[in-house]
Amino acid sequence: MDRRLALVTGASAGIGAAFARLLASHGYDLALTARRAERLESLAEEIRLRHEVEILVLPADLAEPQAPGRLIADIAARGRSVDALINNAGYGLPGSYATTRWEDQAAFIQVMVTAPCELAHRVLPGMLERRFGRIVNVASLAGLAPPPAGHTLYAAAKAFLVKFSQSLHLEGAGRGVHVCALCPGFTHSEFHDVTGTRAQIEASTPAWLWLGAEEVAAAGYAAAEANRPICVPGAPSKAIAVIAKLLPDAWGLALMASQGPRFRKT
Repeated sequence: MDRRLALVTGASAGIGAAFARLLASHGYDLALTARRAERLESLAEEIRLRHEVEILVLPADLAEPQAPGRLIADIAARGRSVDALINNAGYGLPGSYATTRWEDQAAFIQVMVTAPCELAHRVLPGMLERRFGRIVNVASLAGLAPPPAGHTLYAAAKAFLVKFSQSLHLEGAGRGVHVCALCPGFTHSEFHDVTGTRAQIEASTPAWLWLGAEEVAAAGYAAAEANRPICVPGAPSKAIAVIAKLLPDAWGLALMASQGPRFRKT
């Protein structure tokens, strides 16, 4: 095929769906994956009608260790290779570390850390060989700020993605492969519905802190094209990121101890 192919994980809603629509508008064919096959098929049909691109619908659960390898094998079996990878799949695991099951935490690590790393590892050699590639790891402002109590591995996983993206950015420098960690703050999506925290968070945060999924995806796309290793969309989130970087650790932890319960379930 003449067109490039973008693989988007967690594509059934929110930032993932916004990325799918945006990439198609820029001429990419798509490989869409998420657990909800019906949602993927509906999104694929919408995008096909609007942009007339080829779309591979590949339902998968990235909590399964074999899923990343199967995804890339399925794409290769169709004679395609991945030119852009959007590692967007993710969720929050509410509660304190001591009161959650290890099996749930292990699945969380698989989806949030292991799967993005494996997918990048599997597609990177081809990108380097073709001297073109785009990898966007959807991290979070939480990966740049002091961590609160509750959702214990979330900030840690997002901080990992930031550092991973920075290193991979340097590896791709001058070789046509652009890598970016997208670090949005509060975003209108289904994320907080799944964790059951939407009402709590919206009641305790001003509306100007929030962005739409489309705005976040557009910022991430532009940053990847410009080969910027970190993208924090929105002026308020940028300001928070700067303050968090300058704030002494002890002050940051004290602040999160007092304010964290406003947007985390423990």
